[in-house]
Amino acid sequence: MSRVSTARRPRITVVQPYVTGYRAPFLARLGPELDARGIDLTVAHGRPTPWLVARGDAVRLPGARELPQRSVELAGRTLIWRDLGELAERSDVLVVEQALHNLESLPHLLRPGRRGPAVALWGHGSSRTVRHGSGLRAVKRALTRRAHWFFAYTDSGAKAVGDTGFPGERITVVRNTIDTGALVAAREAVTDAEVARFRSEHRLVQGRTALYIGALDATKRLGFLLDAAERIARELPGFRLIVAGDGDGRGEVERAAAAGAPVVYVGRTTGDAHKALLGAASDLMLVPGLVGLVAVDSFALRTPVLTVRSALHGPEFDYLRDGHNAVITHDCPGTYAATAVALLTGGAELDRLREACRTDAERYTIGGMAERFARGAQEMVRALPNFGI
Repeated sequence: MSRVSTARRPRITVVQPYVTGYRAPFLARLGPELDARGIDLTVAHGRPTPWLVARGDAVRLPGARELPQRSVELAGRTLIWRDLGELAERSDVLVVEQALHNLESLPHLLRPGRRGPAVALWGHGSSRTVRHGSGLRAVKRALTRRAHWFFAYTDSGAKAVGDTGFPGERITVVRNTIDTGALVAAREAVTDAEVARFRSEHRLVQGRTALYIGALDATKRLGFLLDAAERIARELPGFRLIVAGDGDGRGEVERAAAAGAPVVYVGRTTGDAHKALLGAASDLMLVPGLVGLVAVDSFALRTPVLTVRSALHGPEFDYLRDGHNAVITHDCPGTYAATAVALLTGGAELDRLREACRTDAERYTIGGMAERFARGAQEMVRALPNFGI
């Protein structure tokens, strides 16, 4: 580790692939949390890769630095290099995502003698949303063990990292989330008149409306989703599925709607007020594919998720408890649709799930996430030779 003057404040740089709309509130809250602990924050980021541009979720963050970025295809994988330049040498800690395709962390993780900035990884803790072979899993474990600290999204991620031999005292669980406070407030502000107008505009029936919200890509199993919607509509005349989002699968959704499927495509959500209106007009959230932060959306919107256990889920799937704040079924379109019908016609069961969602929304807040991250960062800095106390 290079020597630095203890007369100055430690400097942490958080490197993001790009700044998304859901991540920006956390980064904005993290700066003041670190500043209160005597730590300076820089946020640096690249650009969304071509397959992510279609999501349309990139935003600008005041004060953040955009990095030069290059990518290369190797053995069917896209590898990305974001040039940190002098920023790396001016930082005491680099916080980078735990992802093999992000190459900018490698020189610092592999540098002999632990010279240069300390490296903290943050992320899932294990390869949950992609399937890696044994070789790549071994490489990921080996690189993870070379980090100075790990910020895990959830408890299960922390356990996965600890199982690799990483010291438990250098793992911080942040409870990854979105700005639920703003979304809860927006949901509370939706009026009955607004819901009535929206339902009238889209021919929606109370008690027979479901919502899908999120990226439209292969991980979300759109074919399964659309098939389930058709099955539900056959059992419940008047049923319609609101689809909100964007991505490579948008055309599949639009074609289904044009062909008369029970689908209302409303495009990408345009803010908390729009998202809150969609939740207020819906009775159930259908997500048969990857469940990630949509779990937290469902809590804030009081619109329970129906999903399947066997899909490749993100770490936030851990927040769902079958029969408490969500329902998790077998991976079968018929079973999935039948369960949706039972929930939509069950009344009391759906009300109970909604109330649990309302309560659990308070467990996952952006303020709490920023405070936990900053507390872990402070502990990490204290462990560094030049800033230890």
